[in-house]
Amino acid sequence: MEYLLLIASVLIAYLVVIAFKPILDKRQKLLLAFSGSFLLSITVLEMIPEVFASSTKSIGLLVMVGILLQIILEFLSQGAEHGHMHIDKDKRIFSLALIASLSIHAFLEGIPVNHHDNLLYGIMVHKIPIAIILTSFAIKSGFNKIYTFLFLFVFSLMTPLGSYMGEHVLFFRSYLNEISAVVVGIFLHISTTILFESSAGHKFNLAKIITIIVGVGLAYFIV
Repeated sequence: MEYLLLIASVLIAYLVVIAFKPILDKRQKLLLAFSGSFLLSITVLEMIPEVFASSTKSIGLLVMVGILLQIILEFLSQGAEHGHMHIDKDKRIFSLALIASLSIHAFLEGIPVNHHDNLLYGIMVHKIPIAIILTSFAIKSGFNKIYTFLFLFVFSLMTPLGSYMGEHVLFFRSYLNEISAVVVGIFLHISTTILFESSAGHKFNLAKIITIIVGVGLAYFIV
């Protein structure tokens, strides 16, 4: 069921954009702010206490590795993980760097899903606005809808694949806590970047503040 939910969260976002056309930038930014605050709260309230329960110095180092890894991935994707999108409008193709970056990111975040109770919800809430923005930009740039769907379908499979590997492959199960620490770093970087970049000039207006409070509050009651 969780595999289907992860896939559905991306494909439903695609269908929403196809049916209702690309949503307004302001709404996209509020949706991103909600997803960022929700993901950050799940990371801080649930994942960090569990990961640091081992109390080893290497865990803190691996969190930093996750942050640095995400910076590298965003260099390749130009920030698509937190709502930025840069497309070659002449070629109308998703670059291999973008596809590889998003795939690695999605795969890694899926590995700890089965071992952290509410992480599934955090990832779903994170994926929906990203998928909406990816689809919106693709449609605005004149991409073929079938090509865009195939790209998003492959993207939607990567997190369930990571989740399956984390549950059934001995290597990932043996180093689950270490991998989770890397994922914590990835989530910390993405969520904080979303919160600071989802408003022009990094300014917090009332709507954004309320949206962030709602995201944090919802995560708190779920955890």
